[in-house]
Amino acid sequence: MKTFPWKTAIAGTALLAGTIYVFAAQLTPGAPGMHGGMGMHGQMPQGDMAKMHQQMMQGGGMQGGMGQGGMHGGHGMMQQRSGVPAMPGQDAFGTIQEIMQMLEADPATDWAKVDIAALREHLIDMNEVTLRAAAAQRVTGDGIEIAVTGESRTLAAIKRMVPAHIKELAQNGWKASTEDLPNGVKVTVSATEAQPLAKLKGLGFMGLMVQGGHHQPHHLMMAKGEPMH
Repeated sequence: MKTFPWKTAIAGTALLAGTIYVFAAQLTPGAPGMHGGMGMHGQMPQGDMAKMHQQMMQGGGMQGGMGQGGMHGGHGMMQQRSGVPAMPGQDAFGTIQEIMQMLEADPATDWAKVDIAALREHLIDMNEVTLRAAAAQRVTGDGIEIAVTGESRTLAAIKRMVPAHIKELAQNGWKASTEDLPNGVKVTVSATEAQPLAKLKGLGFMGLMVQGGHHQPHHLMMAKGEPMH
């Protein structure tokens, strides 16, 4: 068989540049290399092409050139290529880590006011309210009432978090209010044109709690030791 050294060099360069190029060339009908141009004798059988395409999409044939992650997202791929996992392993840990990175990157950070311990306590409150609080919902004439209750640490978290969040909703157009209960807080939300009854019923307690974009900025303000309005 006659060899073509200059074409072999091209193939090697393409392989080093990225295996995506090689697979694309192999999977495209009529592309160079499908009919002897790069050492391939005739067109690749359809079964082999399908198998190679499946491997490429799953990352199986790309580990050498793109890392273990293959084609599963740019950020994760970059992290895996550098040998550093992307996930912190625990949500509260990751939140604190993110806030710390922001504080470290900001030359205006006043470290005398920084209070990461306060942020940690708030994240514990979030965990208690999200995972441990009971939420008994009932439909009223024009809205819903939710009795959010708990004991011990969970009750304390409910008292701190729920009224503050519902107040934020009320300041942003929701007809919402709270009332103290011996073992928790009662949330009342009335339907409006913008927030119809069907939506309120579907949202329920946690759907209401995640409304709005004020919570994440509050984490940063809390960590900085700044007052939250």
